[in-house]
Amino acid sequence: MSSTVVVGGFFGDEGKGKIISYLAIKDNPKIIVRGGAGPNAGHTIRDGDKTYKVRMLPSGFLNKTAKVMIGPGVVINPSVLLKEIQDFDASGRAFIDKHCGIIEESHLLRDSKGELKEKIGSTGSGTGPANADRAMRILKLAKDIDSLSSLIVDVPEEINTALSLNQNVLVEGTQGTFLSLWHGTYPFVTSKDVTASGICADVGLGPKKVDEVIVVFKAYVTRVGTGPLSKELSLEEAERKGWSEFGTVTGRQRRAADFDFDLARRAIMLNSATQISITKLDVLFPNCAGKTSFEELSIDAKSFIKNIEEKLNTPVTIIGTGPNVNEIIDRRK
Repeated sequence: MSSTVVVGGFFGDEGKGKIISYLAIKDNPKIIVRGGAGPNAGHTIRDGDKTYKVRMLPSGFLNKTAKVMIGPGVVINPSVLLKEIQDFDASGRAFIDKHCGIIEESHLLRDSKGELKEKIGSTGSGTGPANADRAMRILKLAKDIDSLSSLIVDVPEEINTALSLNQNVLVEGTQGTFLSLWHGTYPFVTSKDVTASGICADVGLGPKKVDEVIVVFKAYVTRVGTGPLSKELSLEEAERKGWSEFGTVTGRQRRAADFDFDLARRAIMLNSATQISITKLDVLFPNCAGKTSFEELSIDAKSFIKNIEEKLNTPVTIIGTGPNVNEIIDRRK
């Protein structure tokens, strides 16, 4: 049995999609299962000359032999999901749980105006209103939608059976620790908990069945939309450093700051992290672009990684050195 949970350590946008895609290929799990809020989370994956922007399917779909599943805690936009299954060649291996919630047109309308849009900076995907209706027990579920019937399996049963057969399962989180409804910068948060515990609850994985928790941090901090960001850089300074980015779902400018050890320490605690992944090291240290072994890194880059390990008392095992899936340093044994 081996289950690995991957979650974001800051405010989302940490590069989880790339890390999950790499693990999906390298570790060859039987099942890749997604928890999280809904299609308000976007993951960008680059494989060779192809770029994928994913909102519903697990980011591990590049592994053509793995089943990709969405846990019962996630709300689904059927049209987005069905289009991604078609566009990303996932027919016959993409599945959802019958208890996944359904986003309808009314949720999209409620999410695109008023407090959610203007103050919180919601993505307009309908995710928050759908989760609110779920709490009110009035939301439709996947089992109520004919067009989804061929995709339905018992996701908790499937992943726990796989683990009992000593097969690998990769559990994919969305957003980031400090967008959690419970642990984040409320009210500037998403509509549910997205720490490792919440993601595991979303897919039906009990706490004793988790082997590894990888928390993904970018080499610097970014945040889309409103909400506090400690030691935020000016837009000009972020652009000068090459940290000017745009959100996958919203296309909005991301705000930026230096790596935040206080936030990272708390994320390690909240997620029971056993490993750290650092992404975009090549943005901080351009001479590290494309490197695949730790020994090849510059002295400054090695010091940056070692400083993180010492201050956070957790090993940095996976390092992203470029946008492509294989531009990775894997220090796991």
